Amino acid sequence: MLPNTGKLAGCTLFITGASRGIGKAIALKAAKDGANIVIAAKTAEPHRTLPGTIYTAAKEIEAAGGKALPCIVNVREEEQIINAVEKAVKTFGGIDILVNNASAISLSGTLETETKKANLMMDVNVRGTYLTSKICLPHLRKSKNAHILNLSPPLNLNPVWFKNHCAYTISKYGMSMCVLGMAEEFRGEVAVNALWPKTAIYTAAMNMLGGSGVEKQCRKTDILADAAYCILTKPKSFTGNFVIDEALLREEGIKDFDVYAIAPGHPLLPDFFLDAEPDVITMKLEQHGASQAFKEEKKSSQPKHEGLDGAKVDLESASAKPLSPVAETFRVIQGAISEEFVKAIQGVFQFELSGDDGGTWYIDLKTKGGSTGCGKPPVKADVVMSMSSADFVKMFTVLIPLDCNCVVLHRHTLGDMQVFFLYKGCMLSATCSQKTVKC
Repeated sequence: MLPNTGKLAGCTLFITGASRGIGKAIALKAAKDGANIVIAAKTAEPHRTLPGTIYTAAKEIEAAGGKALPCIVNVREEEQIINAVEKAVKTFGGIDILVNNASAISLSGTLETETKKANLMMDVNVRGTYLTSKICLPHLRKSKNAHILNLSPPLNLNPVWFKNHCAYTISKYGMSMCVLGMAEEFRGEVAVNALWPKTAIYTAAMNMLGGSGVEKQCRKTDILADAAYCILTKPKSFTGNFVIDEALLREEGIKDFDVYAIAPGHPLLPDFFLDAEPDVITMKLEQHGASQAFKEEKKSSQPKHEGLDGAKVDLESASAKPLSPVAETFRVIQGAISEEFVKAIQGVFQFELSGDDGGTWYIDLKTKGGSTGCGKPPVKADVVMSMSSADFVKMFTVLIPLDCNCVVLHRHTLGDMQVFFLYKGCMLSATCSQKTVKC
């Protein structure tokens, strides 16, 4: 995990929704530096089903080495935000960092979304983020290294992320649009960035949506805490970015991501808005008893740009990019897999890739239906290959099903074609000058 550097010692962080989950994890990470944490959240009394209150979180923060100020704040109530900010400034002398973490979710279609639920999401996610930022900004502008960090996704305009939960997507993208606008408006004074996870994160909300057992496909909140810490310790010139947690931590030198997994080695569930196939997300959640609200989210069509991995977001860009070459290659391979293919080959191939978009990927041609993806394969690999991402893309450029039930993946080499056969679990190679191969 990312080590603490002490850079947040004495800094004051105002964190919404910090009584549990991701908000509390970010608070505890900063507390290890000796930071002051304003816990701006609603839960003052123990909840019937949800763990933690602002007071239990305060005890944990102080035990970790920080100073805590628990404040009862419903971000739908402007007066409560104003009172908490004033109390924070009076107690700690100012505010250096704002983390807009509080969020509401209802995964329902337009006709199924009750007005009160739509109002809740708009009020908490968009209006709450905007108001809290507005109220904190006069104090943030006085800080030497001020930051606003919104827990919101890159602005992926693929219609598939709108059609099944339009209100929720609008509300989360509203948070992201605050990043776009405020980053430019306060450039040079306050850094404004967004952070989003590459995979599902195990929180109380995920537990309710995904059902029992979904945690095995999730990462801990620690990965977002580490990524947030990395952003918040950067200079304020780092602004206007939509950051994906794993991509940033890889750039920081983190290589072992199993430490963040609930069940190390288990395949992970991709998060929303990153062009992983919604059908795959839904199917995996339903396998673990997804809630009825989520089961109603049947994804009936494929996105225009399908992918097996979250697209890596350029930290200097305010918009999501197309699929990476590696992810696109696996997308093509996935589309060519057939049941006959799987029956004939019966092999699982694991790829350890280095460089851009590196990591562990797999092609499963043994399990029923076959699959490809990012992470370790669902069953033990028969073959493990290590190479650079660039070499992988060069090598696996075309996938051609032949009558002989083998997969041919080829690349051009000085006019000839270097052919790789995945045949009954073995990889063979040959050089030929024709695109039609007999075997």
